Amino acid sequence: MTGWVSRRWQRLRHGLDRGDRGSVAGYLVVSAVALFALAGLVLDGGAALTAHGRAADVAQQAARAGADALDETSLRSPTPGGLTANPAAARDAAQAVLTAAGITGEVTVAGSQVTVSARASEPTAILSMVGVDQVGGSATATAIPLHGTTTGAS
Repeated sequence: MTGWVSRRWQRLRHGLDRGDRGSVAGYLVVSAVALFALAGLVLDGGAALTAHGRAADVAQQAARAGADALDETSLRSPTPGGLTANPAAARDAAQAVLTAAGITGEVTVAGSQVTVSARASEPTAILSMVGVDQVGGSATATAIPLHGTTTGAS
């Protein structure tokens, strides 16, 4: 066994053993592709999470703005539970928030409940090299008008 190792060492030392030639290049190519894919997951995955968080934040803000657009007759209701949103004003208020944030979405008003579905997108860093220029996220939020405060009540 030691004779074989010694002969192999001699051949390697003199550059005569060319059987493994190019194996490092193949390893480097596979490693580079794997690192590139990992970088794409990290950077563009982060962009997708950012888009989702932005959509959720703006959807909540727009739903609250819509729920604040109350019908004037409901403000004079003898019961606090009678508050309702003015559908046209609620849609306009929620859409104004979406437009100001540069996000697209839909607004639905049903009685006192205002629901906003928002979609946001972010540019990609790595996936743009393979034709995917944007990643997106969407979220839905619902808000209702409250009378007085609900915190601290037992």
